[in-house]
Amino acid sequence: MPVQVPAPSTSPARTGFAALGVPEEIVATLAEHGIRSPFPIQTATLPDSLAGRDVLGRGRTGSGKTIAFAVPTVVALARSSLRRRPGAPRALVLVPTRELAVQVHEAVAPLAAALGLRATTVFGGVGQNPQVRALQAGVDICIATPGRLEDLIGQGHCRLDAVEVTVLDEADHMADLGFLPAVRRLFDRTPRRGQRMLFSATLDRDVDVLVRRYLHDPVTHSVDSAASPVPAMSHHVFTVGHADKPSVVRELVAGQGRTLAFTRTKHAAKKLARQLTAAGVPAVDLHGNLSQNARRRNLESFGAGTVRVLVATDIASRGIHVDDVSLVVHVDPPTEHKAYLHRSGRTARAGSDGVVVTIGTPDQASDVRQLMRQAAIRPTVRSVAPGHPAISALSGPPAERVQPSPAVRPPASAERSAPAGRSVPAPRGRSRPRGRRPGRGGAEAPVATPSGARRAQGGTRLGAGPAPRSAASFSSDFGRRR
Repeated sequence: MPVQVPAPSTSPARTGFAALGVPEEIVATLAEHGIRSPFPIQTATLPDSLAGRDVLGRGRTGSGKTIAFAVPTVVALARSSLRRRPGAPRALVLVPTRELAVQVHEAVAPLAAALGLRATTVFGGVGQNPQVRALQAGVDICIATPGRLEDLIGQGHCRLDAVEVTVLDEADHMADLGFLPAVRRLFDRTPRRGQRMLFSATLDRDVDVLVRRYLHDPVTHSVDSAASPVPAMSHHVFTVGHADKPSVVRELVAGQGRTLAFTRTKHAAKKLARQLTAAGVPAVDLHGNLSQNARRRNLESFGAGTVRVLVATDIASRGIHVDDVSLVVHVDPPTEHKAYLHRSGRTARAGSDGVVVTIGTPDQASDVRQLMRQAAIRPTVRSVAPGHPAISALSGPPAERVQPSPAVRPPASAERSAPAGRSVPAPRGRSRPRGRRPGRGGAEAPVATPSGARRAQGGTRLGAGPAPRSAASFSSDFGRRR
């Protein structure tokens, strides 16, 4: 039976999400996960999106955009008279990366289940067969990266003629990565009469082209731009000599809290994670050369607290959320301010406090100053050396050193799938491991395809959802990612 969406009410009896017109089933599901009060972007957009209007929403990373489009999407499908058919999803959510696809699914899936709907993920870097089976079984909501989705459409496994709601999340990041041609091709396959929502941190020229072409008389809500200051986030610049930089970085990330350290290259991320682990600071890496299993394993270790430091490239600047990241360190300053803001947005989420430190050498001082001006940030700038009190003031009390096992080459992550704690030698006589291919469907670099599909949330196979959560609380992550 279609869900009847109540009209918004301002009566004292209806507050929070209910006052915005959200059905009781969804309000109850949100409350089960500790979400009782809407964020500003949700308060602004939900009345229009629940009414079926096309919506253009601007809000920085961590502002609550996922719930802002997830709620009206599941409500629109539940009250529709149409039903799911094999290979023909009824709602499409396009995202730039596989990590973000998993994160969005974690927020959408419980809301969909509350109304008897099915959601699945489609992204590259893994085998497609489980995703094909999920689509052929019939799904209501498909959360996808553009490349893999186009692959499946070209093979005849999926069509978009039944889509009633289309959502584009992180539109500006899609533009930065060069995915807009694929996005346009996919939007062209969806019915023009459907509802469309576009959410982005910035609304630059490329995003504006999409708005003019695909959104019909949209309602625009700008709550937080990417350049909006985050009151709970403090920014610092440490100027260090080249010789002192490794020691300063090691001291800075050695605190008891969770730290996310960004490097510019995959090689640097891998090397730093190994160096930190060897020095007694457990760390794992995250970059495009890792297999999906290795990415998941390293993220779970970081989320569960098995390791305190995640060393990543810009692949983690969007779509990756772990609770209580207290410190973000730009080991290598990014080249443009958008990357700085999105990297920094991994901390101080949902009202929590956070610290951001940029490490710059003297020859980078001019570039760092320009970066801060473009990001509208006024950091505290200091020249430091190892042992400087400003380092411990930001990192907090040092954690106990963990001696790595001599039998394990730290960290336990390989560029090909392998059992935890076991390294995999590179194949001889070949320039790359068998099975490696160019990643598609997001910001995926070449990765190895895992052997077999990993288990997904709710006991289904990959393609019907993300992997099981680690010790990090789902309800906490659900609330913060919203």
